[in-house]
Amino acid sequence: MLPDVEELAVEREKPALTTTIAPSFLSRAARTFAANSFRPHRFFHNGHAQTLAAYLWPRRFRFASERDQERLFEVAPGVKVLAHCRWQTNPSDHPTIVVWHGIEGSTSSNYMQAMAEKGFQAGFNIVRVNLRNCGGSEHLTPTLYHGGLSEDLRAVVAELIDNDRVSRMVLVGFSLGGNLVLKLAGEYDDNPPPQILGVCAVSPSVDLIAAAELILKRSNWIYQQDFVRRLKKRIRTKHKLYPELYDVSDLRQVRTLREFDERFTAPAHGFADAGDYYYRSSALRVTAQIRLPTLIIHAEDDPFIPFTPLCDPAVVNNPYILVLGPRQGGHVAFVSANGHDGEDRFWAENRVIEFCKLANETSQSHKALKSY
Repeated sequence: MLPDVEELAVEREKPALTTTIAPSFLSRAARTFAANSFRPHRFFHNGHAQTLAAYLWPRRFRFASERDQERLFEVAPGVKVLAHCRWQTNPSDHPTIVVWHGIEGSTSSNYMQAMAEKGFQAGFNIVRVNLRNCGGSEHLTPTLYHGGLSEDLRAVVAELIDNDRVSRMVLVGFSLGGNLVLKLAGEYDDNPPPQILGVCAVSPSVDLIAAAELILKRSNWIYQQDFVRRLKKRIRTKHKLYPELYDVSDLRQVRTLREFDERFTAPAHGFADAGDYYYRSSALRVTAQIRLPTLIIHAEDDPFIPFTPLCDPAVVNNPYILVLGPRQGGHVAFVSANGHDGEDRFWAENRVIEFCKLANETSQSHKALKSY
C-alpha cells in the first residue's frame, strides 16, 4: 500500500523508492517472487551442473555480434570504459537499466546480452558497461580493473543523469559486478541520486576474502584455472601496450586468483596486499548503509561465491534489502525446470526484469500520487 499524500509531501527531495515507499515496495516484490520460486532443471541439480549448464546453454544470441550503440564513459582522468547502449524511441520516456558484468566477463557475456534482449522488450533502455579493460578495451586505460572500483560506476551513473537526462534507472550487477553495485549503493548512504529506483545483484561476491578462500577448493579448480588463464592473457596484452607498467617475467608462477591479486591488482591500485584489497573492496562493509530498494539473488549451492556472508546482520537487518536465496541455482545460472508465463528457463534474469518493472511501476504511481 502506498503512503498517504501528506506523508509523501515531506519526501519530495528523496530518491523515488526510499524512506516509506521502499519497505512496502519490497514486500510487494517478495509476494510476487514467492508465486514463482525457483525449481531447478531436472538434469542440473547441483551448483556445478547449474553453473556449467548456464555457460554452455545454446542461447540464440550466444555468438551474436554487438549491434548496439558504442559509448565511451570517462570514469577517471585518462581512463575510459566501453559501453553498449540500446535506446528506445524517445529514450527519455523510458526507464533505463544499467548493467555490469562479473570477473573476466564483458558486455558480450550471455547474461549481459540476455538483459539487453529482455529489458528492451520490457520497455527499458539498456546500458551494458564493460569494466576497465574488458570487451577488448585494454587500450582505453593504463590501469587494471578490480572488485572495488565503485567510483567507475558512480561516474557512469552521473554522466547518464547529467548528460543524458536519464530520470529513472535501475542498477544491475552480476557476480563481481554485483559486489560493485552493492558497494556503490552503500557508499551513497542516505544521499543516493533520486533517479535510481533500485539495485539488483545476482550471485554477488560481497565478501571477497571468503570468495578467494572458497575458490581454492579442489572442486573449483576448473573455475580458478579459467579465471587465471584469462587474467594472465590480459596482463600480457597490457604489457604490450604499456611495457613500462607491467612486468610479466614471473607471470608463470601465478597459479591462483589470490596470487594474481597479490602480484598485480593490489600494487596497481595502492593496496598493501591482496588481503587489504579484498577487505576494502567488499560490499559487505557498507551494506548496512544501503538506502535504495535492493534485490539480491544468490544460490546457497553457488560453487565459488559463498552464500554465508548474506546471513550477516548488515544484510539481514537492513529493511532496504530483499534476498532471494534458493538452495540450488549455481553461480549466475538458475536454469529452471520450465519457463513461467512465456519466460525462458533463466529464472534469475527474469526476476531481475520483474523487479525493474515493479520498481518503475511503483515510482510512476508515487509520482502520480504526489501530483494529485
